[in-house]
Amino acid sequence: MKTRMILGLLFLAGWFGMDGARFAAAEGTPQARTISNFELPDYRGKTWSLAEFKEKRAIVVVFVGTECPLVGQYAARLQTLADKYAASGVQVLAIDANQQDSLAELASFARQHKLSIPVLKDGGNRVADKFQAERTPEAFLLDRQRRVVFQGRIDDQFTYGIARPKVEREYLVAAIDELLADKPISTPMAEPVGCHIGRVLKPQAGSDVTYSKQIARIFNDHCVQCHRAGEIGPFALTNYEEVVGWAAMIREVVSEQRMPPWHANPKHGKFANDTRLSDEEKSQIERWVAAGAPEGDKRDLPPSPQFTTGWQIGEPDAVVYMRDKPFDVPAAGEVRYQYFVADPGFTEDKWIQAAECRPGNRGVVHHIIVGLAPGVSGGQRNREVGGVHSEWLTATAPGARPLILPEGMAKLVPAGSKLVFQMHYTPNGTAQSDRSCVGFKFADPATVRKQVGTDKATNHGFRIPPGDSNHHVEAYRTFERDTLMLAMFPHMHLRGKAFRYTAIYPTGDREILLDVPRYDFNWQNSYEFAEAKLLPKGTRLFCEAWFDNSSENLANPDPTDTVRWGDQTWEEMMIGYFDAAPADQNLKLVSASEPTRTDEFLLGAKAGKTKLTSELKSLAKEAVESDQGLAKLSVELKKIVPQVDRICWTSLADGKLVVRRCTQEPELEKIVGGAGRKVDSRLTKLASYIGKPAPVAHQRLADERGFDLAFMARAYGSSLHIPAEIAGEKGTLNFWSADLDAFPPAAVQLLAEIAAEARK
Repeated sequence: MKTRMILGLLFLAGWFGMDGARFAAAEGTPQARTISNFELPDYRGKTWSLAEFKEKRAIVVVFVGTECPLVGQYAARLQTLADKYAASGVQVLAIDANQQDSLAELASFARQHKLSIPVLKDGGNRVADKFQAERTPEAFLLDRQRRVVFQGRIDDQFTYGIARPKVEREYLVAAIDELLADKPISTPMAEPVGCHIGRVLKPQAGSDVTYSKQIARIFNDHCVQCHRAGEIGPFALTNYEEVVGWAAMIREVVSEQRMPPWHANPKHGKFANDTRLSDEEKSQIERWVAAGAPEGDKRDLPPSPQFTTGWQIGEPDAVVYMRDKPFDVPAAGEVRYQYFVADPGFTEDKWIQAAECRPGNRGVVHHIIVGLAPGVSGGQRNREVGGVHSEWLTATAPGARPLILPEGMAKLVPAGSKLVFQMHYTPNGTAQSDRSCVGFKFADPATVRKQVGTDKATNHGFRIPPGDSNHHVEAYRTFERDTLMLAMFPHMHLRGKAFRYTAIYPTGDREILLDVPRYDFNWQNSYEFAEAKLLPKGTRLFCEAWFDNSSENLANPDPTDTVRWGDQTWEEMMIGYFDAAPADQNLKLVSASEPTRTDEFLLGAKAGKTKLTSELKSLAKEAVESDQGLAKLSVELKKIVPQVDRICWTSLADGKLVVRRCTQEPELEKIVGGAGRKVDSRLTKLASYIGKPAPVAHQRLADERGFDLAFMARAYGSSLHIPAEIAGEKGTLNFWSADLDAFPPAAVQLLAEIAAEARK
């Protein structure tokens, strides 16, 4: 059975995405016409006629398609509408005029959506022609004389790639109410949105472009990966009988470059997974549809691509389900992110060369992220091995491909690790259940040269003002070693508008790595470099995001809200994810991870070389007296604690947290500021540390809450804060490092001794 309920937003952004200007209702009058009698069979074989409803005050006719995602969103509403107005003498009919939809598929559609209204089949689209219907779903309201008094969309909630949080204009309901009250129809036309009706075409003989000769090859190369049975595409494009009914829709989405889905600016970067069609391929599709979509000689058909059923990575070596039983998804409302911990049972380290998340129910699964569960055996080890951090193992979302790494590269899952599934569910109008899974293909450890991690540049501290249509947010990430960047994955939520990655090289030169001028939450694309990008040590990754929190953004949950960081889709995120590996790493030549600066400190501590010297004591006492004194302390301290990149002393004054003294690299001062900076203490975490009995260490700043910590995470990876009263002012002495996990107990103890000397 090819028909299934697909979450409309998954493919609407590409197949049905248009400019916002077309969403508005067209204030006009339907072309004056009366619908004469017609007879059509339903999916059971019973024949229905318009004439048999002559006693009805009004007739609602809605053209539907079994595989159109927008129809799936509205199908249940048709039955609700019919039940609501039955006593008022209103009859609702659903008509399918698509040549590609069979009676069996129509029957399945009616059963799935629990439709008791007549669901009719318009073979040859004769009735659709009579109504001049173009789209599904497209509604028509007929008065007692069977004149068309309303034509168009049902309401304004679901549109091309966008779902409003709630219905704002009930076009069809308003028209029915006005008709029943003998009032003029205030909005007689509302531009329909949805799929083209798959009309019967008349192929031209002698066409130089046919499905068999050219079009099938294009679809095999660019479309069938998703548009086949069991995959995310709402309909298959694997044979002529299926394709021909979608010909007009295919021409539209290709000509407007909405399909295949690709959002990167072609001026920047070359990507291995670029799905765009060539100009010649677009021309061939245009000429084919214009010629009536001829099939051609079947002997010209190319071989069908071969896929492993259910998997794009091939047969996995291991499959892990999110849990033993399905999760129940309600029919409506917001479902907060769900987290499930699963034990894969790995008793030895596993190197992941390919990974694929498989939604158990694509109709309600928007995205899945699978990572290592923190706080359990192996979890922390995986997140930082050899200087390679990994936020997750793999993920899936609309448009995203599975993780398939180049030969010799892999992600590490240490023995004993547990997996955590982050599940984002979107209700689709009917109660559903889901049991998703992830599949892994393992690499031979002897062949792995480089460990790959998924890391990020992020900003937790933004505040998007109400009504701001172009709010700009920045994040930075500095590479402490030569790094090979493999792919980028920008992430925002419903207010996300645009995203850009720029490399700022140590020379000062800048290069735009990826520009996404029209970000779309419905399409979570990754962008894989055709050749790994070398980012030399000291390169800063500069990520920029733009957000639209105005009422012009139809997907905006609340344009009157000040938006902050949060996991849920009605909140926002600003994350520039990337896959990367150390450029100089060769695991085949080493048996242990390369030492970090913190490793160097720990080796020195073990050898007794990190004791507080009389010189350091003296410098600590002078450090708070002047910036020069603090700079001298920093230079001497780095000789034994090399991972410390910034030292600052902060205290409170007039409700502000004030940076009294600070030393750091000049370039970083441009990012996070330096001495003299003042912040409202109510927005800071540092203010809450003043007077605490013990130091506070943050081994990963990006995971911490608090405006000040999120702000500092733009440049630093970890921090240590030691309460100290200096020169009669209560505050904290703060140490910051670009590295993660830079403050083990030995470092905390030594730096606390430094702070004690500074207080004297």
